Amino acid sequence: MNMPEYDIIIVGGGAAGFFAAINCASANPKLSIVILERGKDVLSKVKISGGGRCNVTHAQFIPDELVTNYPRGDKELRGPFHTFMTGDTISWFEDRDVPLKIEEDGRMFPVSDSSQTIIDCFSKEVQRLGIQVLRQHAVQKISKQDSSFHIETSQGQFKSSHLIVCSGSNPKMWKQLATLKHTITPAVPSLFTFNCKDQRLEHLMGVATTAHITILDTKLESEGPLLITHWGLSGPAVLKLSAWGARVLEKLKYRFSVAINWLEYQNTEETYDQLLVLKHDHAKQSPYTYSQFDLPKRLWRSLLKQAQILEQDTWATLNKQQLQLLAQELTAGVFEVNGKSTFKEEFVTAGGVDLKEINFKTFESKKVDNLYLAGEVLNIDAITGGFNFQAAWTGGYVVAQAIAHKTS
Repeated sequence: MNMPEYDIIIVGGGAAGFFAAINCASANPKLSIVILERGKDVLSKVKISGGGRCNVTHAQFIPDELVTNYPRGDKELRGPFHTFMTGDTISWFEDRDVPLKIEEDGRMFPVSDSSQTIIDCFSKEVQRLGIQVLRQHAVQKISKQDSSFHIETSQGQFKSSHLIVCSGSNPKMWKQLATLKHTITPAVPSLFTFNCKDQRLEHLMGVATTAHITILDTKLESEGPLLITHWGLSGPAVLKLSAWGARVLEKLKYRFSVAINWLEYQNTEETYDQLLVLKHDHAKQSPYTYSQFDLPKRLWRSLLKQAQILEQDTWATLNKQQLQLLAQELTAGVFEVNGKSTFKEEFVTAGGVDLKEINFKTFESKKVDNLYLAGEVLNIDAITGGFNFQAAWTGGYVVAQAIAHKTS
């Protein structure tokens, strides 16, 4: 049986796979390269990222600061980020006529505001460089015989001297890597929102504010923008907690209590003192007339109701117990979380190949020569904001340079 042979086989037609392929071919045009993708479509995560705009990277330009956005992989990525990071990503796309722009929160998107621009850029590059892309080729077996990799897919067999696995969090591929003696950290969801049915949050869908959140009985806490949705709590503050607490929250079966400080770092005692001032200064006014502490009006009114304050009450009529209850609700209200929901369609997991088994100067396996891994197949993940893609670009680029150095 005739088995097609390549210099490089790349498993996975996603962000890391395409970036590795293009950079391999750019560094050494003599290399024969094929991308094997199990699905009908390639770059599916790129397509849906950022609501269809593709959050390419994040405007952080210092490696030591960039790594703080990775709950898993921060130490390992520090070195690679000195080789290829945000500024390099911007230049790479600009060199291919895809300028990027920075939004107020630091996220970076193509100026076109369309993920199709990124997909078209990659498609054009693989065509120009003669890289083969084979869809609906689900890898069923990987073996190494002498110095060659033998890959069996749902549609045929292939052979190569170098193998790059960029298959994301695909359990079947993790099993294949386990047969090559790699250790796999089991997957758990990483970026998710909190399901929370609470009367205080009813009718508050769409309310956004900044807050400090603590998950009770754990060391997990976070601050930042918080969004109230019809199913509970979302926004960057919650997503950060879900990423850093991925394994802790999985053990709790996603049932836990959170304390929310709607005033961020102000404590209950300080808040009570400020409420006494409001009682004095606005004696004849109803607390419902104006929102205080720059809180959204609907949220302020909900917290007043929780503190057993009626609309006909005036500041002057509020007793000590009502003021204490309100101070408590403003700074340390407890909410019960009962489950999680996927953040948009951007499903991210914590888990993958153990990072101790990878040489991060090259992203080569320490277990198998000429086997490279990049992207979410590794136990690396980040908070939302373009950081997962940046890790994919960096991994793909470093792999390409390592192989080019070997094969030149």
